[in-house]
Amino acid sequence: MHRKRPDLPVPTPTGRRAVMKAAAGAVLITAANAPAWAAPVRRRPRAGRVLVFSKTAGFRHDSIPDGIAAIRELGAQAGFAVDATEDATAFTPGNLARYAAVAFLSTTGDVLDPGQQTAFEGYIAAGGGYAGVHAAADTEYDWPFYGGLCGAWFQSHPAIQQATVKVEDHAHPATAHLGDTWVRTDEWYNYRTNPRGTATVHVLAALDESSYSGGTMNGDHPISWYQQYKGGRAFYTGLGHTKESYAEPAFRQHLLGGITYATGGAK
Repeated sequence: MHRKRPDLPVPTPTGRRAVMKAAAGAVLITAANAPAWAAPVRRRPRAGRVLVFSKTAGFRHDSIPDGIAAIRELGAQAGFAVDATEDATAFTPGNLARYAAVAFLSTTGDVLDPGQQTAFEGYIAAGGGYAGVHAAADTEYDWPFYGGLCGAWFQSHPAIQQATVKVEDHAHPATAHLGDTWVRTDEWYNYRTNPRGTATVHVLAALDESSYSGGTMNGDHPISWYQQYKGGRAFYTGLGHTKESYAEPAFRQHLLGGITYATGGAK
């Protein structure tokens, strides 16, 4: 037997306004007290396209064309398009928004003007990705944002020689294919500071300074790392000086893994 439900009062216009006002107030209070992770996600750059930037205002690596060709081939295999430029006017908010990541391929010196720097900072803040290769660390010494994004600036290097790379992270796509050590030949950079001392940097691989001559970082010599930085993602590798690097399967996979991370395609 169903009991007859008592009639409910019909809200008056004044009552409806009071209810709506109270509900709106509750929404405002909830939003104000929401945890940081619940904040609206900023618009991320479009996925599936990478910009390779290789402008040089200092030393120019003859391996740059090989690097561009390798990244194009890797993109074709992995499913992302690649545009390459040395024209800094590409650094506008509208154009950068087309790309999931920007790769600085052995750039050197002061390559962006203040307006272009501001556009790139905004791009990173909106969730953009950065992949720095080799001499990307020899770039924009007067731009603190870039130094933090890259993780460390170049200081010096010895002659090209064979060295042992110690892999510290086997989960990241840039190093997941490698064993505990990786013996190869390249130009091994020393850095002005140790990126391991930076709160956000996670080191992927470091050099065994006892395996070659000319290391100056007192036995703790990171050579590849990644981080989340000011809203975006950043990957850097000190490898990639030689033309031969870009035909080396293990290095190509290292490079692809770093770019994939920068695009947001891997956590």
